[in-house]
Amino acid sequence: MDFTRSIYKRLIIALQLQGYLFQTFERSVDSDNAQKTVVLRHDVDRLPANALRMAQIENGMGINATYFFRIVPRAWNPLIIKKIVDLGHEVAYHYEDLTIAKGKHEVAIRHFEKQLSRLREYYPSKTICMHGSPLSRWDNRELWEKYDYRDYGITAEPYFDVDYSKVFYITDTGRSWNNDSVSVRDTVNSHFDIKIRSTDHMITLINAGEMPDKIMINTHPQRWFNPGHGWAKEFVMQNAKNVIKRFIVRNGYDAGKQR
Repeated sequence: MDFTRSIYKRLIIALQLQGYLFQTFERSVDSDNAQKTVVLRHDVDRLPANALRMAQIENGMGINATYFFRIVPRAWNPLIIKKIVDLGHEVAYHYEDLTIAKGKHEVAIRHFEKQLSRLREYYPSKTICMHGSPLSRWDNRELWEKYDYRDYGITAEPYFDVDYSKVFYITDTGRSWNNDSVSVRDTVNSHFDIKIRSTDHMITLINAGEMPDKIMINTHPQRWFNPGHGWAKEFVMQNAKNVIKRFIVRNGYDAGKQR
């Protein structure tokens, strides 16, 4: 079974045994470390309790990660956010303000300012990351065509400020690894052409020393369960969502923008 917490632990162990240094996204931006490094990025779209469990696993293994929280009710949980911060992790804003504001930039930037301030009550967040909003006609990154996030004390956004010719980006979007057929907006222009069939396969590549020295792994905690009802439910739900995502990817964004 893939996407279980036990296999996630095995993934971290494999990286540790190969000598990778774990950094939060915030620290990686300011670092010019020549050592092998990996950034564990978590997009908390829903089920924040799953994010806490992953944060506890990482803390128990002596590493730190970055958690990007949406502010919608299914993801926003101040008690859990505080607990994750207390475990030593970075917490930052998974923004979708242009989608929420239905494309109105002035409304969106006011919403962004308010939500960023809410999150900074728990952590002095200096990074942000867009939420893909695959069913939306608006790409949330377009907010920065009119504004500059650096004016708000933000140092980096992973879709703008990472050199993916040097950093291998891996994402579990669609409940598979780097599956372009179901990644509507969670894509980068990668220099690397490394196919990953499963988490077990990724571990095999790591153990064989066949992975790049710089890696960013993006996971969505709501996908990762111990075997049981939660795992099965996520498996069925994501397969259903992927049908819609494949249609969007095949037809591009134009149809959505005309709605």
